[in-house]
Amino acid sequence: MRGTARRIWAAGLAAVAMAAGLAACTGGTDDRVEACTDGTYAWSGVKRTEKLTELADPIFFEKKTASYSSKLKRVDDTVYRPSVSVAPKGVGAVGVIKALGRHLKVEWPLAGPSEKYGDGVEEHFEAETGDLKGAYYSWGYLKLVDADFTYTCGSGTPIKGHVRTWEGSGSGFLPCSSEPSDITTGHDAALRTCPEGSPATRAT
Repeated sequence: MRGTARRIWAAGLAAVAMAAGLAACTGGTDDRVEACTDGTYAWSGVKRTEKLTELADPIFFEKKTASYSSKLKRVDDTVYRPSVSVAPKGVGAVGVIKALGRHLKVEWPLAGPSEKYGDGVEEHFEAETGDLKGAYYSWGYLKLVDADFTYTCGSGTPIKGHVRTWEGSGSGFLPCSSEPSDITTGHDAALRTCPEGSPATRAT
């Protein structure tokens, strides 16, 4: 599982972090042209989204509690893997994904073809704020990236393909009494686990 950068949220900790059913690591290579490693990319349709991957059971503290620890349970049995639909010869899926990372100027490398998420690894969440009381919710997510590309090398035929990968995973922990999360997966998690009518479940 990939490591993630972390940050503090107002009411807890959150980790900075594919659509279901990602394909296998690559979709093959394009054999119409000779191998070329110094071509140029044109990127389009870049889309960054988040996918809810784990949820904690509903959380409620009857009296002030200093800390909390819980296992995050998978919301489904999907295993996520990066994919490149057509990898140019001489570049491969690894090269395409690295090029996308450079284009996006990501802080951490995008997930490569050898990585996967959701296969037998349990996620846990811990918070130590010293003043926990009432209902809370906790969740895990993937930060997904989709992009189309055209790879051109010399006078050869341009290669068109699609990349699916992720730039991190994360988790969140917030009180149900707070305003709705500005993260889509957080709001979804609140709807699934907070008591009905909680402020966190209101429409954003």
